[in-house]
Amino acid sequence: MKKIEAIIKPFKLDEVKEALSAIGIQGMTVSEVKGFGRQKGHKEIYRGAEYFVDFIAKIRLDIIVDDNMVETVIKTIVDNACTGNIGDGKIFVLNVEEAVRIRTGERGIEAV
Repeated sequence: MKKIEAIIKPFKLDEVKEALSAIGIQGMTVSEVKGFGRQKGHKEIYRGAEYFVDFIAKIRLDIIVDDNMVETVIKTIVDNACTGNIGDGKIFVLNVEEAVRIRTGERGIEAV
């Protein structure tokens, strides 16, 4: 099993979620996060004063999948989250040693 962590722009969430559902992804965790990369931050003006916003609002998706679904999920996220502009996000893939469904005690991919 693999854990796919995807950091995407907030306005792309619905599009990505629908596309993942269409390929059979039944569950994911969605978190509102803030961060920066090459995009850095941006300046804003509030009541006439200019200030710099260091962290940009993003969405993090956590998805656990069987090894054979990893490339399909990555392609689906890239195809639906890409705007072609800086700050589109990143995808990380991590190994998952075990998963356990608390309610039933199921283990492995069946627990996901």
